[in-house]
Amino acid sequence: MQQFENIIKALILGLVEGITEWLPVSSTGHMILFDEALSLGVSPEFMRMFLVVIQLGAVLAVALVYFRRLFPIAPSAAPEERRRALCLWGKIILACLPAAIIGILFDKKIDELFFNWKTVAAALIFYGIIFILIERPRRHREKITTLDELPLKTALYIGLFQLLSLIPGTSRSGATIIGAMLLGLSRTAAAEFSFFLAVPVMLGAGALKILKFGVDFTKSELIILLVGAGVAFLVSIAAIRFLTGFVKRHKFTVFGWYRIALGALCLVVFGMTR
Repeated sequence: MQQFENIIKALILGLVEGITEWLPVSSTGHMILFDEALSLGVSPEFMRMFLVVIQLGAVLAVALVYFRRLFPIAPSAAPEERRRALCLWGKIILACLPAAIIGILFDKKIDELFFNWKTVAAALIFYGIIFILIERPRRHREKITTLDELPLKTALYIGLFQLLSLIPGTSRSGATIIGAMLLGLSRTAAAEFSFFLAVPVMLGAGALKILKFGVDFTKSELIILLVGAGVAFLVSIAAIRFLTGFVKRHKFTVFGWYRIALGALCLVVFGMTR
């Protein structure tokens, strides 16, 4: 009975991960909050690893949706496609370096200090306000509409913004989208670059967590991981396609208000029960 309940909870957490990973609302923040209300019957160490590792399912969704653009390995791919892919990967890797370095050096300390609902609630509200402010008229000047136009220096600056996402509740996609828009990228270009940055960042974070936890999973733990990652993969495909279509017609303001409302709700609910 306990195993069945854990599978259902893992399915729900995978669903939450798949939806929130790509929207600028903080997937880790949502996962921490859901864990508070929907805790799996596992050790705290496994749970912290689980919340990061199921993101690997979401990464596979990016690789699938943008496979031709990221990996132009088909015999029919033109030399120009391969050149553009190599240039794009250079920008992605450069932008990922700051978060990779700080994340590796301070992963344990960040978990100890910030992996809690209070931090999540505060970050949700703060960056929700930022999204609303950045979308006010005349605040966002689009100078870069495609990633082919993205200079290496600007890619690195976006990577510095990504450092903010090491704090749960900030949102990796939210931090990179805000940074990219402040630096002159269009909403579409900012969202796409955020998707691509997720590939090395989440692969690295997942590998780091597994190395620290170890691979000696019980059968129950392995089932939970596979269910969570599998659901995250399927749901992420739909979420990525939704956001790419949404940003072509709408602003990010709605996500800002959502973040503020969710953060306020967390402060009230958890503040009364803790």
